Amino acid sequence: MSPELVTDRARIRPPASWKDPGTHYLHVLQDPWYRHVFELTDLFHTATVDFWRRRGGRAAYLPLTTGSVSSPMGRGSDSSPVRVVLEGVPTYLADSMQFLLELSCRLTDGPSYYVMPSFRGEAADETHLCQFFHSEAELVGGLDTCITVVDDYLRHLAATYLEQAADLVTALAGGTGHLREPLRDGAFRRITFDEAVDLLDDHPRFVRHQADDCRSLTRAGERRLMELLGQFTWVTHMDHLSVPFYQAFASGDRAKAANGDLLMGIGETVGCGERHDRAELVREALALHEVRESDYEWYVKMREAAPLRTSGFGMGVERFLLWLLNHDDIRDLALLLRFNGEQINP
Repeated sequence: MSPELVTDRARIRPPASWKDPGTHYLHVLQDPWYRHVFELTDLFHTATVDFWRRRGGRAAYLPLTTGSVSSPMGRGSDSSPVRVVLEGVPTYLADSMQFLLELSCRLTDGPSYYVMPSFRGEAADETHLCQFFHSEAELVGGLDTCITVVDDYLRHLAATYLEQAADLVTALAGGTGHLREPLRDGAFRRITFDEAVDLLDDHPRFVRHQADDCRSLTRAGERRLMELLGQFTWVTHMDHLSVPFYQAFASGDRAKAANGDLLMGIGETVGCGERHDRAELVREALALHEVRESDYEWYVKMREAAPLRTSGFGMGVERFLLWLLNHDDIRDLALLLRFNGEQINP
């Protein structure tokens, strides 16, 4: 870490310089908050590489543009894609390159992973950035395998920060007790979405109903579940129509998805799921979600050419850092700001 040892136990606070995007970069150059966030982000990256190397994972270098976003506008979409025109050709900036991780996973015996930018069309707020970093991976196996890997990944990250950056985390977060929580036996717990709805009494403040078979948790609902059950709670098997089409159908129940969200920090920080392993299941899901098959013809053909049962996950890096720093506004973690609809330099 930095040769500058943090000796002042007074907690370092962010300057909230995102409120003035034009001068934000000057605060980045001058304020210790950003210098230390930069160091902690570097440690996140090296710890991630170390984790996957131990498991035989291979890093995938993938493009940032795509013609087939992973959250298309349709039933189950939870984000707005960012459409651009390059040399006269309409395309999208990637909301995730999960689909291409599914392809690269078919080129190796182990997992395939990356840490890359993602782009979303919604306005930024305290829990959401327009451009953020994604730690994503795809691996052979089903939902349970994926959840176990995510749990191990978070334990690895927590242990790394405890071993290599405890003083720095203390200076920014006020302590390191929270880093020991995921290392405890039984720290991670699971609840199905239907069980979560019952626990929340299906209250409209906590559960959003787009239709009877298309429900989702609100941010308030996620926070309430963490109050009741604790952090590191997996919510699994959501209504299939509330998630993107690519999530596999739960075994024996086409109305449910073989997926899960991990609640920690501000709420959902990791999303994971099993994929359809056969082309006919992808076609069925596309029709169910009212998404044009022609936009995903290549995705269907990939399963015909190389059928494989895989699952994968995506972790928002800045959302993980919110938990790491005991912080509550994700806009304080952007080294360089990017807000949709604004020209911001540098």
